[in-house]
Amino acid sequence: MNLNKLMQKLIAFEPNGSPFISIYLNAEANEQGRDEFGIWLKKVLSMRRKGFKEDSEEIKSFDKDIERILNFAEKEVDAAANGIAIFACHGANEFFEIVQLDVPFPNNRLLVFDRPHIFPLARMIDQNPPYIALWVDTNKADIYIFGGDEIDMDKELKVREIQNFKTNRTEVGGWSQARFQRHIENYHLHHAKEVVDEVAELMRRKKIEYLILCGDEKVIMPVLRPQLPEVVEKAVAGTLNLSQYASEDEIHQATREVITTGNATDDMEKVERVLNAAQAAAEMGVLGVEKTLEALSNGQVEEMTISADFDAIKYDEKEVKEVLQNYAPGDDQSGTDDLPDYHEQRQIADELLIRAMNSAAKIHFIEDKSLLEEIGGVGAVLRFNMNAAASVPVKG
Repeated sequence: MNLNKLMQKLIAFEPNGSPFISIYLNAEANEQGRDEFGIWLKKVLSMRRKGFKEDSEEIKSFDKDIERILNFAEKEVDAAANGIAIFACHGANEFFEIVQLDVPFPNNRLLVFDRPHIFPLARMIDQNPPYIALWVDTNKADIYIFGGDEIDMDKELKVREIQNFKTNRTEVGGWSQARFQRHIENYHLHHAKEVVDEVAELMRRKKIEYLILCGDEKVIMPVLRPQLPEVVEKAVAGTLNLSQYASEDEIHQATREVITTGNATDDMEKVERVLNAAQAAAEMGVLGVEKTLEALSNGQVEEMTISADFDAIKYDEKEVKEVLQNYAPGDDQSGTDDLPDYHEQRQIADELLIRAMNSAAKIHFIEDKSLLEEIGGVGAVLRFNMNAAASVPVKG
């Protein structure tokens, strides 16, 4: 399933009192090539079952979900999957959704609330943005899309292969060396332009913001780079000197490391942007869970920056409760008519995400928890200040 469509389905879920199971699994194989989550899953499900009364409607729903979850774990797991997310609530029209991913979740987690727990999935999507990996030489190009919805195991990663005819000395007969060289250069230039046009169109159509170039840095890159339109050049996140024998997995791993390194650099810039906006005279930023939740409820937030570590997300329960009560369902950007439990940190973190998504605010997860720890783990840049006579745009 498309990850963004799955997320919309999860945040629109209406609790009805039945237990909702959210499971996140690291499905990477161990040193013996075996998955380790199966035993853990059975153990944790058995433990959580003890929290329900026998013969209750809740345990009946839970048992149905256990049966379906374990059947999937034993028979339907894709051997190539590194991460798995499962969402189940039999008591709510037999809700059951599974996504198998190319990238792992950091830890195994199983949570039971009255609603889905979306934080790890939202973090996964943010930390794996869609990007194009272009492997190219003088007569061939392979275009891959990694990240975003393409981390779903059901997606085809290679989206385009461009193959042009090779030109060598035997094909041009008795041409002069200079004429032959001009022919080769024109051929390479034509090939580069064709590849660039294809990549630019794909980025525009798929709304992809990152591009990683792979190939011989001395032979093809000097021909390719000058052909990149300005908007595509700005999207280049890095270049890798990879040979024609690099496999799809090797290309994926190498380019993913480039994206991960870029994320760490971007994190500091995003946090600085929030802090500067909050400290500026125009007050176009807010810090902390309470103020961010209120701004989200008002539709003020342009972009929210939140810690990827729950330990950094701190708030005053009384103040959060007051914000939740002050904004009636339907006018607060919440996903359902039932408000979250303000005592439960994970539900409040989810609520921040839901209100951001429902108000079209950008969401950024920060991996280094120390960057946001002192402000409660979250902050936001605003579209407008409700207390100001005129809003002043924040410069990046």
